[in-house]
Amino acid sequence: MDGNGRWAKKRLMPRSYGHRKGVDSTRLAVEFFARAGIKHLTLFAFSSENWNRPAEEVSSLMELLVQSLRQYTAELHEKRIRIRFIGDRSSFSADLQQQIQHTENETGANRNMVLNIAANYGGRWDILNASRRLAQQVQAGAIDPADIDDRLFADGLSLGDCPDPDLFIRTGGEQRVSNFLLWQLAYTEFYFCETLWPDFAEPDMTAALAEYSKRQRRYGKTASQIEIPGQC
Repeated sequence: MDGNGRWAKKRLMPRSYGHRKGVDSTRLAVEFFARAGIKHLTLFAFSSENWNRPAEEVSSLMELLVQSLRQYTAELHEKRIRIRFIGDRSSFSADLQQQIQHTENETGANRNMVLNIAANYGGRWDILNASRRLAQQVQAGAIDPADIDDRLFADGLSLGDCPDPDLFIRTGGEQRVSNFLLWQLAYTEFYFCETLWPDFAEPDMTAALAEYSKRQRRYGKTASQIEIPGQC
C-alpha cells in the first residue's frame, strides 16, 4: 500500500495526512475484495524497516493503527471477516498489543475472509524464525533433518496455514517486493501500478483482477502442458 506520503506531499500536507487518507483506501479494498470472493487478503501495513522513518511519523502510524482497529473491528466482525496480525508485535506499545489481541479474539471465528495485517513484519525475519524453530526441533530430537521439506518449512512461517498468494499488488509506481512474504511469493503473479494508495479505488482493483485473469500460471510447466486438459 505505497504512496501515502507522496500523495500528501503533492497536496502540501504532512505525511500523516496521507496515511489517514490511506486508511479510507484500505477499508475500500477490504470491502471490495471480500465482495469479489477473495478468501485471504494480506496487507503490508508496517515493515520491520519502517522504524527507520522519522520518529514523529512512526508515532503517528502507531496511533493511527490503534484508532483504526478501535473504529473498524466491530464493522469487520459484522461482515464475518477474521483479522489477524503477522510480525513481531513485541516492539509495539502495550496499548497497541492489547488492541491487536482484542481484535484477533473478537473476529477469530469469522470465515468470510481472513484479513492478515503485516505489522513490524519482514520476509527475512519470517524465514529466520521458521529456521530457528526447525533447528530447535532437530536439537530436541523431535524431527530428523532429512524430514525437512518445503511443506514442513512453510508450515513454520507466519502464514503457514494459508495458501500462497495468487496475486501481489503494489501501488505507487515502485517495482519491488520490499521484504514482503519472500518465501510465499515464489510463484505469485505481480501487478504494479502508478496509482498512489490514497487514490487506489475500485476501478484500479478491478483492473488488477482483470489483468490477473489473463495470466497463465505454469508452475514450471510449458504452456502446451497447461493448455492440454488432464495433462500432468
